Amino acid sequence: MLRSCAARLRTLGALRRPPGGRRLPGREPRPAPRSFSSEEVILKDYSVPNPSWNKDLRLLFDQFMKKCEDGSWKRLPSYKHPKLVKEEQMSQTQLFTRSFDDGLGFEYVMFYSEVEKRMVCLFQGGPYLEGPPGFVHGGAIATMIDSTVGMCALMAGGVIVTANLNINYKRPIPLCSVVMINSQLDKVEGRKCFVSCNVQSVDEQTLYSEATSIFIKLNPAKSLT
Repeated sequence: MLRSCAARLRTLGALRRPPGGRRLPGREPRPAPRSFSSEEVILKDYSVPNPSWNKDLRLLFDQFMKKCEDGSWKRLPSYKHPKLVKEEQMSQTQLFTRSFDDGLGFEYVMFYSEVEKRMVCLFQGGPYLEGPPGFVHGGAIATMIDSTVGMCALMAGGVIVTANLNINYKRPIPLCSVVMINSQLDKVEGRKCFVSCNVQSVDEQTLYSEATSIFIKLNPAKSLT
């Protein structure tokens, strides 16, 4: 698994640089960001396949895209910034899970069913997420669980924040493997959204983690501070 992961990353590196590692004639270093004072910045959607995705992730992606054809499921786009913004609104911040180059960190896509109130995240953890040798760091797993259950709560209840996240780790996840994070809105009590989830292997035969969570609905008109 790790050898295949390394091979894909070497291939990606080769695609990104010219032969011999030399700069091509006429190619200069990347210029400073352009000024977009009067036009919107078009953001890249990172929840679509790229060359670092392994065959399991691509196969699951295709299967869920089929489910989206009748409208029962929908794929959620994912950007480094929350939405289309203008230059005066941009900052140096970006979404943590989208802060790595392709294949090195968090590769994932989420699908949501409005009828079932379910969110499924297909996740491939890259080599920069290593914890124990050859396995994904527990903190990286917690990040993806929080992102998935949080998005499930957000789709059901609007603007939310995490109040509690309880994770039981069952087995370590091998680096560069693919897992499914299945989350479900269990109930809503006032401003509280209760969401549970499990992390399973692609064949659903291995349980890696289980989690429960509570999210609090916020008034979007009020400041968090």
